[in-house]
Amino acid sequence: MAEHHTPGSARPVSITEVARRAGVAVGTVSNVLNHPERVAPAKLELVLKVIRELGFVRNDAARQLRAGHSRTIGQIVLDAGNPFFMDVARGAEDEAMKRGHLVILGNSGHDPVREARYIDSFEEQRVLGLLISPVDAILDRLDALRDRGVVPILVDRMEDPEKYSSVAVDDVAGGYLAVRHLIDQGRRRLTYVCGPAGIRQVGERLKGARMAVAESPGVTLQVLECKALTVMQGRTAAEHLVQLGRDQLPDGIFCANDLLALGVLQALTMLRSIRVPEDVALVGYDDIDFAASAVVPLTSVRQPTELLGRTAIELLGEELDSPGSHRQVMFSPELIVRGSSVAQVGAAATDDEVLSSL
Repeated sequence: MAEHHTPGSARPVSITEVARRAGVAVGTVSNVLNHPERVAPAKLELVLKVIRELGFVRNDAARQLRAGHSRTIGQIVLDAGNPFFMDVARGAEDEAMKRGHLVILGNSGHDPVREARYIDSFEEQRVLGLLISPVDAILDRLDALRDRGVVPILVDRMEDPEKYSSVAVDDVAGGYLAVRHLIDQGRRRLTYVCGPAGIRQVGERLKGARMAVAESPGVTLQVLECKALTVMQGRTAAEHLVQLGRDQLPDGIFCANDLLALGVLQALTMLRSIRVPEDVALVGYDDIDFAASAVVPLTSVRQPTELLGRTAIELLGEELDSPGSHRQVMFSPELIVRGSSVAQVGAAATDDEVLSSL
């Protein structure tokens, strides 16, 4: 029964009491709560007025038990501190609300144990579906989740198209775009500053970078692996490169995300003896909001972040409407050129140049 404990009351207000006070059938109150478009405007306004007066709130847990699922959708991201994932989550939330659903967000923090606890919690809440950017190989767990009525949608990762719907961006193409751009600017000693090699996106961006280098005789690429994809780790990486001496300093740096790139930029800018882009050209990845407003506007590989989230909700809707159907969506990245890699481009944000992907 839908219910709510009013202040000072020993028991909750029931849907029956709302109907009695409004002088309507219980079914009418139910329609107001679940299908308001079916209720005449005057009657809808009356019932809503009574609901407010009584302080009635639906008991969603009871409703979920009757229906077997809730109206909520779970989403697990890899790093809530990364603006990329927050933009993806915003896109999912906006699209879900248009469809009458809510998104509950969980942050795995690249921790498989934490990820598993969120999955368990979402299953207990009988969510309609789960949008997930997995930490590791958890396909068996997702299969079990689907068997229990929760539809999994993979975000920023592609898997078996016969089993999963997924949405992602071509990270190999993105890595190629970034390094091809540096090479086209005449850079020959390149460094890829990245996070742990086990992160799939890190590896795929490196694969694309190596493809560009393989096309270009005389170009070298070293890999500098950081502990995490953060601003502080980017600063540490830049300090390490500077300590190698000017003869060993790369003339082009590609970072696996913008947070690393902003850290590199901070460290190089504070030195004052090394100029960006004159001495070192710099390219990031994700094109977060801070990229364009950096002290030297950051060239970056743009991903359609909010579109990723909205598309994930669309894929979930398709699977709910047609169980067993699966679709994969792969977006192409764009290179947004700014002052960190080409001096004359960095005068203003409106000067951004967009280069198409492969």
